[in-house]
Amino acid sequence: MRRCTKCSKPEAEVDRSMGQSQPITRLPVLIIEDQPVLRIEAIDMVERAGFEAVEAMSVEDAIDLLGARTDIRIVYMDLDMPRGVKGIEIAAAIRDRWPPIEIILTAANFRKADLDLPVRAEFYPKPIQHREVIAAMRRMAARSPQADC
Repeated sequence: MRRCTKCSKPEAEVDRSMGQSQPITRLPVLIIEDQPVLRIEAIDMVERAGFEAVEAMSVEDAIDLLGARTDIRIVYMDLDMPRGVKGIEIAAAIRDRWPPIEIILTAANFRKADLDLPVRAEFYPKPIQHREVIAAMRRMAARSPQADC
């Protein structure tokens, strides 16, 4: 897939028509979830809410995607990571490296009171309430500027 050299959006989504018509651009949400069933559920939730779902199966995939996709402004991330990875530390690293990004964190094995959340991060325990998470995504999208060409 060819991408715009200025904003990294898929070329089909970039308006090059001199104002005659503009393609619909959905704000991308990066989903970091290692469990396939939960990742598919998150993708479905994000797409039904009108966002573009961008999936990462691992922290490494997510870092690569964030480096390549400058249009990502929201990350939806599971804190329950395999192999001893500390999800909250990854969230803090995302906050430090990409300050404009808003972060939604979810987990079954954590409580909000036990977490030191990064700035502009929200936590939702599993099982998540889709309405609450979608409302958070919409709030975040409203205050987050979209990368334009």
